[in-house]
Amino acid sequence: RVVDVDLEEGICLVFGKGSKERMVPLGTPALGAVERYLRAVRPELDRGQGGGIVFLNQNGRPLTRMTVWNVVRAHRDRAGLTQRISPHTLRHSFATHLLEGGADLAAVQELLGHADISTTQIYTHVSRVRLARLHAEHHPRGR
Repeated sequence: RVVDVDLEEGICLVFGKGSKERMVPLGTPALGAVERYLRAVRPELDRGQGGGIVFLNQNGRPLTRMTVWNVVRAHRDRAGLTQRISPHTLRHSFATHLLEGGADLAAVQELLGHADISTTQIYTHVSRVRLARLHAEHHPRGR
């Protein structure tokens, strides 16, 4: 909801599956984009049917899961990519990049809203594969 976006703090309160609540930080580019959207775009879309939801479709209603999927697919096509990409692919990439950048597993768990750490540990496999590749490419004994 719009009331859950704190532009000054750069944080958004998000409700996930099972109405689980979590705080999601917005980086500078995302914060700027959300701020511009809320100021210039959303007021044009809002017809009183959105229930205060942040992102609205062209009819002024909340975006659906399928609309988000279609937006991701359209951007994939515009970029000329052929692999399958979904909103979950972006979520997976987000977690992987955090871990590869040195983020703590528990912090990633919280950002993703996972109840169980074992669900988040799936993403560590990708990092291990990357580490093995880096070792093979750059360590004198790895070649």
